[in-house]
Amino acid sequence: MKLDVLLGLQWGDEGKGKIVDFLTPKYDIVARFQGGPNAGHTIEFDHNKFILHTIPSGIFDPAKENIIGNGVIIDPYIINKEIQTLKEKGIDAGKNLRISKRAHLILPSHRLLDATYENAKGKLKIGSTLKGIGPTYSDKTARDGLRIGDLFAEDFNEKYSKLKDKHLQIVKFYNFDFSGYEIDGLLFEDYERAWMDAIESLKKIKLSDTEYFINEALDEEKPVLAEGAQGTMLDIDFGSYPFVTSSNTITSGVCSGLGVAPKRVGKVIGIFKAYCTRVGSGPFPTELENEDGQQLRDGGKEYGSTTGRPRRCGWLDLPALKYAIMINGVDELIMMKADVLSTFKSLKVATHYLVEGKQTEKVPMYARENCTPVYKSMKGWNSPLDGISDFERLPSALKQYMRFIESEVGVPIKIVSTGPDRTQTIIR
Repeated sequence: MKLDVLLGLQWGDEGKGKIVDFLTPKYDIVARFQGGPNAGHTIEFDHNKFILHTIPSGIFDPAKENIIGNGVIIDPYIINKEIQTLKEKGIDAGKNLRISKRAHLILPSHRLLDATYENAKGKLKIGSTLKGIGPTYSDKTARDGLRIGDLFAEDFNEKYSKLKDKHLQIVKFYNFDFSGYEIDGLLFEDYERAWMDAIESLKKIKLSDTEYFINEALDEEKPVLAEGAQGTMLDIDFGSYPFVTSSNTITSGVCSGLGVAPKRVGKVIGIFKAYCTRVGSGPFPTELENEDGQQLRDGGKEYGSTTGRPRRCGWLDLPALKYAIMINGVDELIMMKADVLSTFKSLKVATHYLVEGKQTEKVPMYARENCTPVYKSMKGWNSPLDGISDFERLPSALKQYMRFIESEVGVPIKIVSTGPDRTQTIIR
């Protein structure tokens, strides 16, 4: 048995949580393979709305095992709060959640470092979520990090203090005054105490060698879905560096983030919005800083589920989409938020770029000032999609829009989303 992969093809926020939840009945295991609580996967059903930051989106089916892999980084305070929020709504995440002992811990001082570095950048800020993601991955790479398995070590407190002191020395070097700085509404010392308390709750979750668990499940022919966070264009290697996240968000990240061999990767499912959005700084060739952009933002409720920040919005970028499909080896596509374009009489799609006066379909290493999109205009459907559950009943202009995308990228669109609820999903 080979595992399937589901990941985002743009700058994140594509709607991965909804689709993982929708597809969960087909799988026995759903596993997150990278990122941390900078993710915000939104799932809506039965008039309830849930936002998951660390826990996999298959958690709502009690019969399915959910795994947080070794490639994910974990803040005990945040995940404990997430578990408690789910419990208040009748979902006992502890019953079907398993965490890799090799997953790294986000310390309170990592979050302080994140704020320190972002403050020092001034106008060159990358738009960090301030969740401690970058500093934690930096310590992981530098072999200084603490892992879930270290929670049970006799010298854990000693290791913790040593790493914290190192972080505070860096904060002092940057002259960052954190005396009044709050982390999730708490002063540093208070957050640290809450973090330590959360560790005791975290120890009650199934902590295991998840790489063995997943491989043994595949040997037993159990279907597994790997769930990505963020998006391809935020990948640390192939995204719009340096305005990226700190992990590999692409298919190859599944192998290192879950402990599976490349030959065990099966179908790759790529998710994209019918338009583009981006949070934070960085190049965004099709960005619309006008009424159309605001119309997309309002119609799509484009505000970050983790930060609450308004997302930058623009037309669909085909060169970037083709690039993401190539990097990930995508087999099939899912198009999200088709309903948001329903108020437009006409649409535009970027088919090429002009870079230094030359036309190209390739994404340049630095897609900033000198990258101008070349657009194709298309007819909009200008009609609501409410109540439509059959592909053939969709407006002809929407079907034409999808067929044009398919012809350009060479990959079929198998599912189209027409709203935020899990029921507003059409399979072709």
